[in-house]
Amino acid sequence: MSTHTIPHVIGGRHTEGHGARRSDVFNPATGQVARQVALGDVQDLEAAIAAAQKAFPAWAETPPLTRARILFRARDLIEARSNDLAAIITAEHGKVLSDAKGEITRGLEVVEFATAAPEILKGEYTEQVSRGIDAWTMRQPLGIAAGITPFNFPVMVPLWMAPMAIATGNCFILKPSERDPSAAVLLADIFKEAGLPDGVFQVVHGDKDMVNAILEHPAIAAVSFVGSTPIAKHVYATGTAAGKRVQALGGAKNHAVVMPDCDLEKTVDALIGAAYGSAGERCMAISVAVAVGPIADPLVAMIAERARTLRVGPGTDEASEMGPVVTAQHRAKIRALVDSGVEQGATLVVDGRDLAVKDHEGGFFIGGTLFDHVTTEMEIYREEIFGPVLCVMRAPDFETALKLVNGSPYGNGTAIFTRDGDSARAFTHGVTAGMIGINVPIPVPMAFHSFGGWKDSLFGDHHMHGPEGVRFFTRMKAVTQRWPTGIRSGAEFAMPTHG
Repeated sequence: MSTHTIPHVIGGRHTEGHGARRSDVFNPATGQVARQVALGDVQDLEAAIAAAQKAFPAWAETPPLTRARILFRARDLIEARSNDLAAIITAEHGKVLSDAKGEITRGLEVVEFATAAPEILKGEYTEQVSRGIDAWTMRQPLGIAAGITPFNFPVMVPLWMAPMAIATGNCFILKPSERDPSAAVLLADIFKEAGLPDGVFQVVHGDKDMVNAILEHPAIAAVSFVGSTPIAKHVYATGTAAGKRVQALGGAKNHAVVMPDCDLEKTVDALIGAAYGSAGERCMAISVAVAVGPIADPLVAMIAERARTLRVGPGTDEASEMGPVVTAQHRAKIRALVDSGVEQGATLVVDGRDLAVKDHEGGFFIGGTLFDHVTTEMEIYREEIFGPVLCVMRAPDFETALKLVNGSPYGNGTAIFTRDGDSARAFTHGVTAGMIGINVPIPVPMAFHSFGGWKDSLFGDHHMHGPEGVRFFTRMKAVTQRWPTGIRSGAEFAMPTHG
């Protein structure tokens, strides 16, 4: 793979922009710099905004059916290029190819939902709300929207945002993670090939300086963000202070409550995939298993056996179940948190800190790690590790387990493993989280529902994609109409009422 500079896509063309700074993009499996990305400056953002402002009036007036047909073509082209996209994801993020392909599929589902633009944008109509008066509602685009997306899903998360913004008549500027930015450029090329007008979907690279420029620019009406909770709080506070509509999805500490009556073997299968898939770099990963009563010892023993035999290697190797983490700095952070768990008294059952992968000794690998007897005061419990580390906590009964889950400041996703309907119903009703799985470890809603958490996992009033996504990217107008034949003579000074 040759080293080159990954460009912005502004006004339908590739450009290295005006910014002089560059950032290295690594292959996590080798630890080597594979390419660089151009970090944009304010001049590059202004150029993208100018192109969006030029494109917006015509795009906003484009019939929803025409927008849908372009998205249909984009959907087919993304599917046709899925192997290319997956290879890019694996090369820059590190996740195994099967996981990369799964990410693309989940992104495509939102494109498919967005192709229903003629249906999802329909308003409501009431005839004769009063004598000779009709009323209806309609939804119209905001203008220019921006998306700031994380490294862990370089295709899926942009596709959770952009198709919804585009289908509803907005122009969209994507600021992808500078750690794995190449997939965003290919998506822009695909949208252009599908017939999307120049300026409707653009890519501007950058770091925190670009994020702040987006948040402060008065021409950007809405910002959609996914990332850590501290940055989500900053994005929400800064964006809303600038008068923008903001949805900022933050971090998580997702718990799985394991009841004594669960199917233990299937539960362990679920936890292994949910804790160690994508090297734990998922906001919906299960990072805490709450073992209720006597299930704890056999649960820990079975997870440990499986964690020790995880096949860790480069994502391009079909035998690999787990790839590297994204950077050397992130691996160092994970190792430091594991160190703190040992120091603070948790039982380290499986230690993945010093894993070495043959012929890839320079890669950013860390093995599956398992702690038992974790308590709420420990740093490994309080911090979002975002790595292949599973913490087991023990609870004597269901009520204690539920209280433990609800005591977390996060409320993204959670799950319960049980055969008992009463326990499942009580958990679903009483847990303070936005997405719940019953014997489903990663309960990410389908595209025609909406994705989002509670508490410190979401800042803003709208969840992502689905019906909530339509509402986020549009404004509603309510129209009340009557014609001269229904108007009485003379001025009316009283509050209008039905009569």
